[in-house]
Amino acid sequence: MRVLWLVAAVSLALAPAELPAAQATIDDIAINGTLRAVSDGQWAKTNEVFHDESTVSSLWTVTSACTGVFDCTGTVHSDQGWTAPIRYQSRMWFVSRTLPDWEHCADGTSVPGKQIVKFYRDPDDPTIFKGWDTVVGPSGACGINTPLVIEMPFKLTPP
Repeated sequence: MRVLWLVAAVSLALAPAELPAAQATIDDIAINGTLRAVSDGQWAKTNEVFHDESTVSSLWTVTSACTGVFDCTGTVHSDQGWTAPIRYQSRMWFVSRTLPDWEHCADGTSVPGKQIVKFYRDPDDPTIFKGWDTVVGPSGACGINTPLVIEMPFKLTPP
């Protein structure tokens, strides 16, 4: 009898009717404005091994619009002189661009890298986004049959 009373008390205490309904709107998802983007080189990984890289900090001006809670697109303009598309998919934002001459080879040539920055809104602070900045060089570049992959923690915050 005591166990049954405890289960009933816990059920009443956790009743969902007392909790406010959280629903995302299109305006909650879209990103618009100028934000500071930081890729933290102190915690970089090169091919899954920690390896210090330079920290990269820049200002991004982001414009995006959503036609639904799963369909958002826009553009990022960086103060470093580049522009790239941004899209929202599976609760994550993605910025993809090609970095020319990213990987330098011993013979003096270089190859481009594919940068994908993916991030999500911090549930504890909706003004901050957290994620990863990953750049991948093509397999076979510089005569090495494995891709070079560098990944760093990424944060997007108000300036």
